[in-house]
Amino acid sequence: MKLAVVVQRYGADINGGAELHARYVAEHLSQHADVDVLTTCARDYVTWRDDYPPGTAMVNGVPVRRFRVDHARDPHVFGRWSDRVFNHQHSHLDEMKWLDAEGPKSTALLRHLRSGDAGYDYVFFFSYRYYHAYHGAKALPSRAILVPTAERDEAIGLALSPRIFRGVRALMYNSPEEQRLIQTVSNNHDVPGVVVGIGSEIPLRPQAERFRQKYGIAGRFALYVGRIDRNKGCNELFKFFLTAMPALPKGLQLVLIGKEMLPIPEHPHIHHLGFLDDQDKFDALAAADLLVMPSYYESLSMVALEAWALGKPVLANGKCEVLRGQCIRSQAGLYYETQAEFTETLRAISESRGLNAAFSANGRKFFQQHYAWPVIEQKYLDILARLKEDDARGASPRGMEPEPGWLAKRRKVLRPANDVLAELPFGPVLN
Repeated sequence: MKLAVVVQRYGADINGGAELHARYVAEHLSQHADVDVLTTCARDYVTWRDDYPPGTAMVNGVPVRRFRVDHARDPHVFGRWSDRVFNHQHSHLDEMKWLDAEGPKSTALLRHLRSGDAGYDYVFFFSYRYYHAYHGAKALPSRAILVPTAERDEAIGLALSPRIFRGVRALMYNSPEEQRLIQTVSNNHDVPGVVVGIGSEIPLRPQAERFRQKYGIAGRFALYVGRIDRNKGCNELFKFFLTAMPALPKGLQLVLIGKEMLPIPEHPHIHHLGFLDDQDKFDALAAADLLVMPSYYESLSMVALEAWALGKPVLANGKCEVLRGQCIRSQAGLYYETQAEFTETLRAISESRGLNAAFSANGRKFFQQHYAWPVIEQKYLDILARLKEDDARGASPRGMEPEPGWLAKRRKVLRPANDVLAELPFGPVLN
């Protein structure tokens, strides 16, 4: 079987979210099939400018074909189109222009997909909200499998979103909350789908002391891993942590790993270490008392799963239904919504040995049952086998619905995406 994984950015030096998710899936599926990765030359997720050279390269044993981006993203243009479609009544054409501005647009990549020269049996498209996923799935209705990585943000309320959710052969959901969100907005219950999530490469013996010596971190600390960004809730994390300090165990610190996208408070108990490689990241998790996840928007938190795999409790933002659901289902973490709840939950995790022992055992069990790589790989193989059986029976894929005609697509009849978002159900999925 020949498969393709299509994602907006790809590389051993790109360790964020959907891109790392795609790399892990490509590397593990390559043990079962012939896998190519198709991506752009972009490294930067803000501008999409070409940084990598076009052509084919090998990344961890997987062939990666990179295609040039038609144009870099202009943040001002993108901001104007986002305001129009998120906050105002608008047209289908407006949404297509938003998608073009969102990017990364690569005509060369789409031309390669449409040519059929590579002979892919099925193609996994990562991240529904980007140009390559929408237009790629539209071009390959009989072979498109979507890994949506959807979050509860404005893009889910666009009229173009249900079209891709209904127009693919199957969906690989990250969480029960993501599945409910997508099925509610698109009514795509008849499209095959399974909650899969993602595994991680957990080292056998991470070295906590190695981390402490290398970075000069002594004493107890809560760890944050990810982009240090307002969109990840880091501004609220700083405020909550500094306010909570008088009530916390003496000397408890906050250690930050990731690229700085907003100013970090200068304080002796807050340490920013920058971007770290996987070894140092896992050593840091092994040394930490807990992981804190302040993000409001996630389709799945890979680093939370990694913390649980190492027996570490997680303190999560309860306003993110996915993180809240993960904490409840795993019984390996607590969540907060307010300053007072942040202070009390952080203090409880920091002070209670019994609570930590229970969280540690529960977290390890949760990871092994649901996110160990053999479990993840089998779910991918099962969906591929199901689609092959459907094809053998002569099933006729529905494909993406036709776009409106010339005049209809210009009529401003679509509701603001934020209005649609506000009506969607919220809360963790507990069953």
